[in-house]
Amino acid sequence: MYFAALLARSDDGWEASDTDLDNVETLSDLVDLARETSIADDTVLVLIEQEDAWFGIVRVDGEDDPRIFLSDSVLAKRSSYGSMLVDEIVGRDDSDADDLDTLDLDGTEDGEPEPAEDEAEAADAATAAVPSGPLGDPRLLEDVGIGERELLALNGDALGEIADVLGCTDVLEAVR
Repeated sequence: MYFAALLARSDDGWEASDTDLDNVETLSDLVDLARETSIADDTVLVLIEQEDAWFGIVRVDGEDDPRIFLSDSVLAKRSSYGSMLVDEIVGRDDSDADDLDTLDLDGTEDGEPEPAEDEAEAADAATAAVPSGPLGDPRLLEDVGIGERELLALNGDALGEIADVLGCTDVLEAVR
C-alpha cells in the first residue's frame, strides 16, 4: 500500500494535500500534478512511501527539472511508482523494453504469453541492474533544513521526520 502526499510551500508555511496516484503513469504526470498544487510557482514536494519499506521525494521548483531521491532503489524498483522513479534517475527508457518485446526475439509468436518463470527471471534481472541503496539527489532538502547526512539516515517513519523538520507534522498527518 502506498501513501502519497503533496507539500506545497506558501508564505504561511506548508500546505499538504493527499494525492491519488492512480492516473500517474510517468514522471511528467507526477510533475504536472505537483505544479497544479504549487502556490505562486514555489516548491512542491511529492512524498511517496510504501509500507515503511522505502520512501521517495520528488521536488518541483517552478519550471525547473524535478529532483528525485529514493531511500532504497532495489525495494523501490519492485513497485510501479518506485520503478518509474528509478528508471528516471538511471536514465532508462521503458519504450526500449517495449521495442524488444515487439521483435519476438525469444522465439514466441506474437501474442503468445511467456512462461511465468521467465517473467520472474526478467524482473530479478531488472532489479539486479539497479544500484543498491539510496538513489538520486540526497541534497534536495538542504535548503529546508535536512542535509544529505540526515536524509540518508532516515528510516521508519521518514516522512513524519521530514514533516517535523519542515514544521508541518500536523498538516501532513491530517492527510494520512
